[in-house]
Amino acid sequence: MDFALNILTNFRHFLKSGSATTLATSLAIPAAVLMVISLLVLPLPAFMLDIFFTFNIILALLIIMVAINTSSPMDFSSFPMVILFATVLRLGLNVASTRVVLLEGHQGGDAAGRVIEAFGQFVIGGNYAVGFIVFAILMIINFIVITKGAGRVSEVIARFTLDALPGKQMAIDADLNAGVIDQETAKQRRAQVAQESDFFGSMDGASKFVRGDAVAGLLILLINLIGGLLIGLLQYEMTLSDAARAYILLTIGDGLVAQLPALILSLATAIVVTRVTTSESTPDQASKQLANPLAFYIAGGILTIMGMVPGMPNMIFLMLGAVALGIGFYLHRSFSGLEYKAPPTAEAQTDTLDQPEDPNLLELGWDDAGQVDVISLELGYGLIPMVDADTGGRLLNRLKGIRKKLSAEMGFLLPSIRIRDNLDSAPDAYQIVINGSVRGVGVIANGKEMAINPGNVLSEIPGEPGKDPAFGLDAVWIDPSEREYAQAIGYTVVDASTVIATHLNSVIKDNADELMTYDVAQQLLDKIAETSPKLVEDFIPEKLTLGTVVRVLQSLLRERVPLRDMRTILETLSEESGRTQDAGQLCALVRPKLARLIVQDIIDPDENLAVMTLDPTLEQLLTDLVSRANSYDEIALEPALAESFFASIRSTIEELEQKDLPSVLVVSPILRPWLARLLRRSTKDLTVLCYTEIPDDQPISVVSSIEVNEREDEQD
Repeated sequence: MDFALNILTNFRHFLKSGSATTLATSLAIPAAVLMVISLLVLPLPAFMLDIFFTFNIILALLIIMVAINTSSPMDFSSFPMVILFATVLRLGLNVASTRVVLLEGHQGGDAAGRVIEAFGQFVIGGNYAVGFIVFAILMIINFIVITKGAGRVSEVIARFTLDALPGKQMAIDADLNAGVIDQETAKQRRAQVAQESDFFGSMDGASKFVRGDAVAGLLILLINLIGGLLIGLLQYEMTLSDAARAYILLTIGDGLVAQLPALILSLATAIVVTRVTTSESTPDQASKQLANPLAFYIAGGILTIMGMVPGMPNMIFLMLGAVALGIGFYLHRSFSGLEYKAPPTAEAQTDTLDQPEDPNLLELGWDDAGQVDVISLELGYGLIPMVDADTGGRLLNRLKGIRKKLSAEMGFLLPSIRIRDNLDSAPDAYQIVINGSVRGVGVIANGKEMAINPGNVLSEIPGEPGKDPAFGLDAVWIDPSEREYAQAIGYTVVDASTVIATHLNSVIKDNADELMTYDVAQQLLDKIAETSPKLVEDFIPEKLTLGTVVRVLQSLLRERVPLRDMRTILETLSEESGRTQDAGQLCALVRPKLARLIVQDIIDPDENLAVMTLDPTLEQLLTDLVSRANSYDEIALEPALAESFFASIRSTIEELEQKDLPSVLVVSPILRPWLARLLRRSTKDLTVLCYTEIPDDQPISVVSSIEVNEREDEQD
């Protein structure tokens, strides 16, 4: 007794602990599989067939109700597996019912169960001809209309979902790089995208099960008809009419009781694959979108007019027309005085801009205002696979490396690089956009690599001609298999991702000053304050405004001076703020303090600095021009002198490039700001220094002197 009591007590605790629920859930699917196998192998009595057929109908109704009330197909992600199980269950029931019908059908009546008898007698009125026609109509509706349409929709959705997968992954990576989402959110979104792709791919296959089930239902019906008649005539020596009455009615009843759940399941499949993902269920969507009073008014009016036509079913038309008009009036009143408006046409949209609207209905926020990204890379749709790591794309890693490298070189954290797809551009083109304006464009030969001609190749290599977008060098697009050969004959070969990354690197360096904003400057000050609080404590706004500091930093970046030694920059600004508040003059005072850093970015510390200088006569002439001018904008060179000066500069730079030497021009401090500004527009690779910006221990060698013709150096 005590032993039995202990068993009952333990069983009760087992139920309360939740382990029973977990166990039942884990055993449900294996039990269902075993049940289906038993239907295929074991003979079942008629009573069990009634239970299984009823369960099949309930299961189909349950599935379609869930499909209707889901707000997104992903809310019913197990639907493909449910379709497979329901289909196999129904086919198993067909096998079991066929066995019973053929074995016991000669007895007639409820030999195959009450459910089959009810569908054979009550539903089709005991007329097997009518039953056959009804079954055929259901088959046509299921196979030709619903199943075929759902299968086509599943196929199209699966194709478009897979095609959109790289773009969705790129958008997630772009949001992650931009700081819009964190790593955990990005992981969840990637999993969601993968689940969506798997779901629609599975639905494409599951729809084939549904279609095959419809075909199998027709074939099973024909086999049962032929087999039943042969068994009745040959085995039981029944007359043709008796055999037909017994077996055909049971066969058609069996087909109908199986075909009804099949039709419901096909309809559920069509509902799932054709719905649009929203936060609302299908009934909610339909009720809101169909609740158009004007539509009901028009439909009710037309039906009322048709009800007045002689020969028509006037009473029915007039009654239903009145019902439609009443529904329209009710919907009109339910809007609480707000007039229902259909979606405006393209012409109407332009007219509604000047019309006052209810501010409570059309309230706008800052999210509705378009904001540009600081740095963005816009790709044509043909280049999207380059950002997909799953397909071998390496562009994201390249961009991360570029951002990290430039942040370390320039001394501040670069904004995130936003990657977008641009459907308006060519498929193989890209754009580099900074603050909303295009700063660089390029074209990529998809699947090829760029062989750049540095000028000393042994022979030409065939391929698609092109240009290196970063430096403008002649190049050829070649197949990856030709990479080693191209390198052997002197070409510099880079892949497409490196081409884009190098171009982006060059564009960011050229426009680094535009990336220095008030927020970035404040972040730099806060970073310095962590280690040198006294330096920043009384700096802003007592000595300098934040705007002045930003302009100084922008000037330094404009001339490619790094901000890595921010402490020295702030100390100099703090010391010189009492002398001047002009950003240009402060920048000129800061640069000598950064002399060693500036020179080290040009050459290695132990190397000799090769420089070019101005001819004394030319330097004196330019000094006089700068001294007499009130501002740099007032300085104008005589055209012939300017042409000769620029030509001499360019030729000297070309000579230095051939010798693999940096282009450095050393002038007097009074000339340096103006010349740097003047030459920056035409020679990006030229560094203009003054004598005070070269460290005392730095060895120097003058390799060239810039001269102009005497007849050209006379000014008006």
